[in-house]
Amino acid sequence: MDFLYSWGIELAVHLQSRYSQYEEFFRLASTVADLHTTFFFLFPIWFHLRRDTGLRLIWVAVIGDWLNLVLKWVLSGERPYWWVHETQFYRKGEAPPLQQFPITCETGPGSPSGHAMGAACVWYVMVTAVLSIAAEKRCPPLLYKLLQGGLWGLFFLVELVVCMSRVFMAAHFPHQVVAGVITGVLVAKIVSKSKWMYNASMNKYFFITFHLTFFAVGFYLLLRTLGVDLLWTLDKAQKWCVKPEWIHLDSTPFASLLRNMGSLLGLGMGLHSPIHNGVKKKSSTTAFKIGSITISLFLLQLLDEWTFSSENHLIFYILSFCKSAIALLIPTAVVPWALCRIFTGKTDGKNL
Repeated sequence: MDFLYSWGIELAVHLQSRYSQYEEFFRLASTVADLHTTFFFLFPIWFHLRRDTGLRLIWVAVIGDWLNLVLKWVLSGERPYWWVHETQFYRKGEAPPLQQFPITCETGPGSPSGHAMGAACVWYVMVTAVLSIAAEKRCPPLLYKLLQGGLWGLFFLVELVVCMSRVFMAAHFPHQVVAGVITGVLVAKIVSKSKWMYNASMNKYFFITFHLTFFAVGFYLLLRTLGVDLLWTLDKAQKWCVKPEWIHLDSTPFASLLRNMGSLLGLGMGLHSPIHNGVKKKSSTTAFKIGSITISLFLLQLLDEWTFSSENHLIFYILSFCKSAIALLIPTAVVPWALCRIFTGKTDGKNL
């Protein structure tokens, strides 16, 4: 593996030296590829424009990121920014000059890349959704083929940029981002074939949220019992990150797990809340959809400003879970209900 890792380091150093002027662009690409963008930006748009696609986005993102967590624990991949300092591959004083950035020092294992995997999941869903819409509209065959080629070309370009950004940032090795893309596409294809998610009951949302959390925590405890230290990466991050303030608790595996479980449970609560049932029949007009999207995005940006201290890990995890749940409640239930109340001046008393 040292030869594979060393080749990855050489590529990262090459990208950092050759494309140093694109640092901000690569940083933006990594930020946008984070699933935070899906929950706080893409979901509200798709949910109100095409409900099934919005639901599929969340299910694919949550299941994909949960699987990414389990795979990272199993594979225990290194990250470039600490491996280059600890390996015996290089002679003393001959390690390549690998730079670090504010988003470099993630605290979990490196394989597969969560950003590459998440971006592959989300973009696969969006591309197939647009192609499905085109097919429903009976798009002419030639135009459909051009659209198909253009969208999959865009998919490839987005993934290439995301992968390059993760290697540039010294957060991942090349083989880790490739593994993330392949795994993400497979997860998206498999999950997208499921139809039950579109009409899942509240009990099913509780059931799946509980069992995904229980399995992850149980697997963690099992590995700990077997003597496997799953927090070894946190020690390495704290040791080799050039600036302590660049290490963030929200990049730990458990923070990711609770964010995703909060999002899934929040989606279920929003879809099955009385206020959602009371307005879903009145939210089909274009003006209502545009209003819901606009206000949802505005409120979610305000919610995103809510940050909390990581000094107490338990409180931090609980608040992260709650914030994620609220982020899905806002566009699915709160905003449509408020708009319906404003524009009609009444609500369905039987559903409140």
